[in-house]
Amino acid sequence: MVVIRHARQNEIGLLAAIGLRAWAKAIAGLADAARMRDAAESAFVDFLTEHWLSVLLIEEENQVCGWAAREDLDGTISDLWIDPAAQGMGLGRALLADMEQRMAAEGFDVASAKTHAQNTAAVAFFQSAGYRVKWLSTAYSQKLDRDMEFIGLSKEL
Repeated sequence: MVVIRHARQNEIGLLAAIGLRAWAKAIAGLADAARMRDAAESAFVDFLTEHWLSVLLIEEENQVCGWAAREDLDGTISDLWIDPAAQGMGLGRALLADMEQRMAAEGFDVASAKTHAQNTAAVAFFQSAGYRVKWLSTAYSQKLDRDMEFIGLSKEL
């Protein structure tokens, strides 16, 4: 049974580990994940420590499989991470749909997200859910510890 619920503060370590595994898969071939692992782990822990109240997680059979966040509790999805072992099972789609429903209920007309431009799997995921590319820019990535091209996507709710 799939359950989507708010994260709890005592789950920060678990959520950071899931984010780190998903991040490592997403940057495979783009950067040296092993070299950047400590910085990425710190970034996840810092983010989750500060923003755990904005995090929804998804469980299947009582096991946490992924999480998503709206860092500023606005119409922007700042994070969406599914454990690589659970990818391809529709959990990301279910979590995204839940977040979109919550945003619409809160009065937001548009949902937006961003990812690094070379993360073709994430771009395809959002596009398959009805998101369209709105912008491309270069910015510093704390998790990658370098400048990266980012792509912004949005969808009318």
